[in-house]
Amino acid sequence: MRIFETKWFARFARKEKIEGGRLREAIDRAEQGNVDAELGGNLIKQRVAREGQGRSGGYRAVIAYHTKTRSVFLYGFAKNQLQNISADDLEDIKRTAKRFLSMNDEELEKAVAASELIEVTHDTENKKEIP
Repeated sequence: MRIFETKWFARFARKEKIEGGRLREAIDRAEQGNVDAELGGNLIKQRVAREGQGRSGGYRAVIAYHTKTRSVFLYGFAKNQLQNISADDLEDIKRTAKRFLSMNDEELEKAVAASELIEVTHDTENKKEIP
């Protein structure tokens, strides 16, 4: 399973101090069948723990998810700032998800090289810095 963040999500995660380990934990739960919400169009919503707290009061992440192959963190928000995303925003996110999940390996590597996608590595210190 390769895990990526969009440039937007990487900035959000950095601002909120969400480390790669917590993102990987959200994907591990999904891989075990523990999905917080299925949004259709290969989108899931997973809770991500706030540092020093649990998942219930933490963050929500909308993820383009394809079992055992690829996941892309697309959008995130704190539960206390937004209860849910609008239908229009969800449609935009679904289009973005379809684009990233349909990429072949060459297109995926180009997106990484262009910093459009950032791979979440097991060693968060190797994560590419986002301008």
